Amino acid sequence: MILESEYRDRREKLATKLCEDSIAVLYSSEYKIRSNDTEFPYRQNSNFYYLTGFKEDKSVLLLVKTKKGVKTVLFVEKKDELQELWNGKRLGKKEAKKRFLVSKVFTVDKLQEKIKKYMVSKKTIYFDFKDSQVESLKKYYKNIPTHKNIALLVNKMRLIKSPSEIEIIKKAIFITKEAHHKAISFKKQSKNEYHLQAELEYIFKKNGAYSDAYTSIVASGNSANTLHYIENNKDFKDGDLILIDAGCEYDFYASDITRTIPVDGKFSEAQKELYNLVLDVELKIIKMIKPKVKRTKLQKESEKLLCEGMVRLGILKGDVKKLIKKQEHKKYYPHGIGHWMGLDVHDEAPYKNENRKEIPLANGMVLTIEPGIYCDENDKTIPKKYRGIGIRIEDNILVTKDGYENLSQDIVKTINEIEKY
Repeated sequence: MILESEYRDRREKLATKLCEDSIAVLYSSEYKIRSNDTEFPYRQNSNFYYLTGFKEDKSVLLLVKTKKGVKTVLFVEKKDELQELWNGKRLGKKEAKKRFLVSKVFTVDKLQEKIKKYMVSKKTIYFDFKDSQVESLKKYYKNIPTHKNIALLVNKMRLIKSPSEIEIIKKAIFITKEAHHKAISFKKQSKNEYHLQAELEYIFKKNGAYSDAYTSIVASGNSANTLHYIENNKDFKDGDLILIDAGCEYDFYASDITRTIPVDGKFSEAQKELYNLVLDVELKIIKMIKPKVKRTKLQKESEKLLCEGMVRLGILKGDVKKLIKKQEHKKYYPHGIGHWMGLDVHDEAPYKNENRKEIPLANGMVLTIEPGIYCDENDKTIPKKYRGIGIRIEDNILVTKDGYENLSQDIVKTINEIEKY
């Protein structure tokens, strides 16, 4: 649980980064139409939630900075019995004043009136350049000379997770562990990819997860060679592997785990060769993680290790350095070694600083490590025994002051563990 004082501290930290005589505007998410008059399940804007912990739509946060200090103003939807009958209870202005540690609370119908006042004499306005809702305020801020992207500042703050954030991520990973273990034990009873997807997402919701953090990937056989395969409708075939990339979102924080398991419970010799190569690379890269290490170093080392392994197995032929220079290995390992993770499964935190220099790892960062090998069934240039096999292994890693903590280490992943499960 994140306390209101932590959200206040985040706002205060953000305010120190704002120019004097400025105003920052952050909007909640809007509902998105699914079809006709039905909507997708609502999910709050991550940056707005990071600064407020407020889950409702039709809300706006202002930070108004002058020489006298900073005023924080929250706008919320007013109470309306008829609307609440259809769409659920609202917190309302009165309860918002009690809950949030802000300077002022108004109902959102007062936004246009109040923001006109707050924008007077401001030299800089901060807002999320991708947010279409800001367009409605253009008549008020068009005379402000400087426009800056508030998302860049908030996203940088999100790089380092607080102890309370880390605890929530651990909870999300614990639930995801239960789901993956259920999938491993249930695979023999399943006939189709969507059977396992249903089991995974049932475990998520049964354990209180808000939702899946992204559309689950349950890719059997050659489907695993499509990186973002989400059809999940293919019948299982004995002898195939199943690549499961699935994680839940708990209290708005994501998990992101991939495991690759055999349909019939046993890996073939060819599958073992590829699987152990990927696993060995993953373990070696994880051991490299510590403060001041750069992600590009992890990426280059993973590419070198995988390329060396593919040469040993006959998937690639030639000198490793020359193959890497020509990017030949990218055909079988086309993606990055990992990404930031937090309020978004691909956390929108920066990888480079304002000077375009890479940001090194630091205590409190959370990232994924996910090497893979993808051998399409139609690739006639590789040994036949490897064709149609796709393998990815992914864990969620916390950078600590002295090294790392594998937050998902309790999810089985060695061949012996999987075959015995």
